[in-house]
Amino acid sequence: MHTLSPAPVASTGTSSQPAIEFTGVRRHFGHGDRRVQAVDDVTLAIARGEVVALLGPNGAGKTTTLDILLGLSEPSEGRVRVLGERPQHAASRGAIGAVLQTGGLLSDLTVRETVSLIASLHGPASLARVPEVLERADLDGIARRRVAKCSGGEQQRIRFALALVADPDILVLDEPTAGMDVTARRHFWDVMRTDAAAGRTILFATHYLEEAEQFAHRTVVMHRGRVVADAPTAQLRAGLGARRVSATLPTGAADAADDLLAMLNAHEGVTDLRREADRVSLLAVDSDSVASALLDAGARDLEIAAPTLETAFTALTED
Repeated sequence: MHTLSPAPVASTGTSSQPAIEFTGVRRHFGHGDRRVQAVDDVTLAIARGEVVALLGPNGAGKTTTLDILLGLSEPSEGRVRVLGERPQHAASRGAIGAVLQTGGLLSDLTVRETVSLIASLHGPASLARVPEVLERADLDGIARRRVAKCSGGEQQRIRFALALVADPDILVLDEPTAGMDVTARRHFWDVMRTDAAAGRTILFATHYLEEAEQFAHRTVVMHRGRVVADAPTAQLRAGLGARRVSATLPTGAADAADDLLAMLNAHEGVTDLRREADRVSLLAVDSDSVASALLDAGARDLEIAAPTLETAFTALTED
């Protein structure tokens, strides 16, 4: 399985101009008592070449936000610009491509015919890219298979290929690996890393938090239509402060173990102290100090775990 390197992404306009820009964007559905505010005052700028994860629970407004970005839906209020122009204009000239969860594929066509048909709409240059795109999407082995005979994961890879044929400056991905097996997911993100290294701007929504943690330089969290966090992924994860410290208590008198637990409980910044048999675990803001105290007391098998993105996500979106 080969991963081809994309050509360097072309620049349009000034380098200081954001690739994606939302300003005071709102989108509601319905009226009166049945009105639903799907997107509520989103202001967001994504620079060229950034890789950004968009996270949020179901109903947070992620898909509606992506639909507005792609020109599939108009905002009720506010302004959206893609490379300095309206989303519809950017999409029509192939500057922005998308892999969405939904969207019909023509079941009677083969995989190659499907990709070639969409490529032809973008002109000869895109049509010439079809063999490369099929390989990058790991579809060359099933190019003659009819779409109706493809699995859900394979159909998602077809959508990925369709997003690549115009060689867009920006890729928007809504749950891009849904339905893919582990091998296909790994290959997909290998291709995305190559694209990111070439300077392509990538915005993706995912429920696989480990994908955001491993791939996104920046994470935006939405909840109830609003952006509740926007920071570098590592900073967002570390922003919770506390780390999980666990160790095996020293063998010996029970009183000594009880004294150690009392000392830990009184330690500044220690929360969620738990003991299970001879194992103790806690959350500590100053994990180094707590670890030192445990080792000095004769504890062993010490482990320190940094906060995960899942922990941060839960803290930001729970009621």
